[in-house]
Amino acid sequence: MSQDQLPEEFAPLNRMAIRAMLWLNGFAHIIIGLALATSVIMFTWLFFNDVKEAAYAHNLVHGFLHALGTLMLLWSISALISAEIRYLNGSKLVVETFIEVVLVLFLRKLIVMPVQDATPTFAEVGMWAGGAFMMGVLYVLIRWSQKQPSA
Repeated sequence: MSQDQLPEEFAPLNRMAIRAMLWLNGFAHIIIGLALATSVIMFTWLFFNDVKEAAYAHNLVHGFLHALGTLMLLWSISALISAEIRYLNGSKLVVETFIEVVLVLFLRKLIVMPVQDATPTFAEVGMWAGGAFMMGVLYVLIRWSQKQPSA
């Protein structure tokens, strides 16, 4: 139902409902921002904890890959924070931000697979590598389509 179809008597109620939803949406974005900021602190602590544990265990390769996986989670959170900042400044959310986050998470999984407790199967590695490849292709296609002049 469009706004034109509402009776004129509902106009004040409609404006009040829209104001309340805008306020609630703003509050939701404040909560999202605080949650993202908290996760930055947590992942930063986890990264340094991983580095410390790697140094104490004298297994730097294993520890480095694990810490790199944690750092990639921090990268994903950073991309989401950047998207949230752009949204709060009035820009639209762009799909390539979310594709970038998924791509980083796919790559993270591929990086930490060698240091997991269970040895991954060939099919599992293929699935994650294929998913990362498909997300990379999708990312390139979206970026390429944005550079094309509109008709």
